[in-house]
Amino acid sequence: MTDPKDSINIENVVASTGIGQELDLQSVAMDLEGADYDPEQFPGLVYRTQNPKSAALIFRSGKIVCTGAKSTEAVHESLDIVFDKLRDLQIRVEDDPEVIVQNIVSSADLGRNLNLNAIAIGLGLENIEYEPEQFPGLVYRLDEPEVVALLFGSGKLVVTGGKQVEDASRAVDVIVNRLEELGLLE
Repeated sequence: MTDPKDSINIENVVASTGIGQELDLQSVAMDLEGADYDPEQFPGLVYRTQNPKSAALIFRSGKIVCTGAKSTEAVHESLDIVFDKLRDLQIRVEDDPEVIVQNIVSSADLGRNLNLNAIAIGLGLENIEYEPEQFPGLVYRLDEPEVVALLFGSGKLVVTGGKQVEDASRAVDVIVNRLEELGLLE
């Protein structure tokens, strides 16, 4: 059997930062080529980078959320592009604003089908939500690492809420160990 950790793939990294000053988003949108700003649809300006691919959500408060990146390095590269574009518009941006990773979403494959009903019973109801008529996945809240895993009957899983890349790997270890203890991963 291959190690399920080898199948882990980062799907999305969400991080936040700020430039410490309010912005006139209408003015920025007019000067920043490629910016999308429709305050009736969304309160922030959306600026997409292509390489690496991500979207920066820039708010009037000066707060910026980067989403869609596939690694923490890509988040930093994308935000550096955004910071440079803002500096080009004569907007003051510190040399190295603090960037905080808020959420890393990863996927993995356990390599075999899962009996979600048996898993829901085996893991106990305190950390599990499973309502197959509402959602086809089993929601498993882990304490360590502090993440949420969505398990599907296909053996695929999604880990969300991680703050570090290693959180997904640690979560897969915990899940595999618990399912093996329960005899539910044959």
